[in-house]
Amino acid sequence: MKVLDRNIDLGLLILRLSIGVLMLLHGVSKLVNGADGIEQMVAASGLPSFITYGVYIGEVVAPLFIIAGYGTRLAAAVFAFNMIVAVGMAHATDIFTLSPSGGWAIELPALYFFGALALVFIGSGKYALSSKNLWD
Repeated sequence: MKVLDRNIDLGLLILRLSIGVLMLLHGVSKLVNGADGIEQMVAASGLPSFITYGVYIGEVVAPLFIIAGYGTRLAAAVFAFNMIVAVGMAHATDIFTLSPSGGWAIELPALYFFGALALVFIGSGKYALSSKNLWD
């Protein structure tokens, strides 16, 4: 049973690192180049422009917490919400569409969303900064 537990914790670490690092790269790009495209989509939706800054929470702050394994469940919930907003704003017309190669047109956002959702339910695992409270 110990080997199985260790493997689950290792799998959770791999999941946390993979979705966290891959999304963090998107966030770093927005830190370096700005989020003008997001701001234009927000404005086109008739929403206040300050909502644009939420992208930094969803693509920088939440992934850092997920990578570290601190507040993982809460950070993953924020991350998942960020993906719902991203699909709703930028990919809504693609939800029921297949790509030219036959994959789901929104498979990358979906993989991020479902990976984050798994972390919401499972938590951070043993290899984390904190795994002692409800949010980890």
